[in-house]
Amino acid sequence: MTNLFTWAIHGDGKTLKPGEVVEPDERLTWVRTAGIGAQHVVAMFGATFLVPILTGFDPSTTLFFTAFSTALFLLINRNILPSYLGSSFGFIAPIAAVTTANKGLAVASFGIMVTGLLLALIGLLVHFAGAKWIDIIMPPVVNGAIVAIIGFNLAPSVWNNFSAAPDTALVTLVAVLLISVLFKGLLGRLNILLGVIVGYVYACFRGQVDFAAVGEASWVGLPQFHLPQADFSVLPMFIPVVLVLIAENVGHVKSVAQMTGRDYDDQIGTALFADGLGTAVAGFGGGSGTTTYGENIGVMASTKVYSTAAYWFAAGFALLLSLCPKFGAIINTIPAGVLGGVTTLLYGMIGMMGVRIWVDNHVNFDKSLNVMTAAIVMIIGIADFTFAIQGVQFNGIAIGTIVVLVAYHGLKAIGKATGTIDRDDPDIL
Repeated sequence: MTNLFTWAIHGDGKTLKPGEVVEPDERLTWVRTAGIGAQHVVAMFGATFLVPILTGFDPSTTLFFTAFSTALFLLINRNILPSYLGSSFGFIAPIAAVTTANKGLAVASFGIMVTGLLLALIGLLVHFAGAKWIDIIMPPVVNGAIVAIIGFNLAPSVWNNFSAAPDTALVTLVAVLLISVLFKGLLGRLNILLGVIVGYVYACFRGQVDFAAVGEASWVGLPQFHLPQADFSVLPMFIPVVLVLIAENVGHVKSVAQMTGRDYDDQIGTALFADGLGTAVAGFGGGSGTTTYGENIGVMASTKVYSTAAYWFAAGFALLLSLCPKFGAIINTIPAGVLGGVTTLLYGMIGMMGVRIWVDNHVNFDKSLNVMTAAIVMIIGIADFTFAIQGVQFNGIAIGTIVVLVAYHGLKAIGKATGTIDRDDPDIL
């Protein structure tokens, strides 16, 4: 166990030549390593805090569990796979559906907890059986469609927030877009956080921010924990999120492997298990579900510092912030207009991540099977098809996930049986 917390000092620990890499089992001086850790907190901050703001969860509680999940992830992966686990956007749609049905956040926490437990179980299966079967069940055309509707399904909620204060929303959105192209390096990567700040300042001048709760909040205190309330009728809305979390975690492992030149395939199962366990614990305690974060991959790519020691500092800083209720109260004052502006981009980006999966994997939409299954699922998800069976509510994401899996594999089997699809067709995965 002691060796887990031992890092070799890279060079003199102070200077890095252009292109020089700090490996996961290395570190710079503690002060510099802490600085990199703080940078990771800033990078994940904008997106991570938007999730509790949009869903009604307590920001401090969510931040507490991102710190816990990050530490758990590092331990389970034996301190060799760097990652920060922030709030997953995949849970926004099912949580919104639960709160719209007036079932309460405790019921939503139950959905998050069960989703995490299922992901952890899948992680164990992958660890012992290998990850190849994931590609068989979820080929790129299926995986991309599911990820896409997770984002596009949220379009109506974006408009609700945007229309509450169109001027503030527009200022926020324009700021997010301009910052990304006006500034290089980390500053440009923090366009979401900085854009929210610009929109927030504008909203303050417009009198759209209520600071009453900030004055009443204390400087130091524990987050607001709450236990889940069992309601199995919400699970059809949450379980599809497992597929999104699988895609995000596998993508993270592959990205880190590419950047570091290391083979992390053996860590895919433990990565899924760690994220699943962290999400389950978060759901049990009243926090939002967690996932690996592309923003932090961006920090690694720009700094070339992959030291897991930096992520321990990031978890520590996040934990300290979560113990300041006044900080959480400030986050909760962000008005609807600001949220409408930033989510116009963010939710669209989630949807486009699914499209990117199609592009990166060269999905051939000249093939009728691919285009038909993707087309049906996109309409189901965007229009948010809903129906209930004996009190169990299915939303567009749940229905779309079921349809894409059944339609793709079912039609492929029929096509191969009848000879309309070549058994060796490389474009029909």
